[in-house]
Amino acid sequence: MKEALKEAEKAYSTYEVPVGAIIVCNGQIVGRGYNQRESLRDPTAHAEILAIREASKYMDAWRLSKSTMYVTLEPCAMCAGAIVNARIDRLVIGARDPKRGCAGTVEDLTNHPQFNHRLKVEFGVLEEECSHILSKFFKELREYKK
Repeated sequence: MKEALKEAEKAYSTYEVPVGAIIVCNGQIVGRGYNQRESLRDPTAHAEILAIREASKYMDAWRLSKSTMYVTLEPCAMCAGAIVNARIDRLVIGARDPKRGCAGTVEDLTNHPQFNHRLKVEFGVLEEECSHILSKFFKELREYKK
C-alpha cells in the first residue's frame, strides 16, 4: 500500500484527485497507476485502469490471475468492473468511498453472485494515510475555489 500511496502523491502533485494503485504478481510490481483524468482529459484515466493497462502490457495478457491490486481508495463502478474483468484475485483497499465505492460500500461488483469471477477484498490497510491525502486535497481545493 505504501507504493500505491506514492502513486497517489504523484496525482496530488499534478492537481489530480490523489488516488494511486499498484498490481503485484509473484511478489513483483507489474503495474502502477495514478489518477490522470484532468491531465489526459480522459474520463477513464483512473489509477486502477492505468495500473491494469500497464500490468496487462507487462504480462502480455488480459487475465491478471494470481495478482493483487492495492488501491488507496475504494474503486468506482467502472474500476471495480475492470478489476473483475481482468480476473484479479485480490483487492486491498486503503479507504472506503461512501459515495461511489463499488467493492462493498455502496455496491459490491467485486463479489456479485451473477458474475463469473469474484475476488477477495480487504479494507483498511493504511486507511488513515489514504484518507488523509484525500481530505487534504479536497480541503485545499475548496479553499482555492473561494
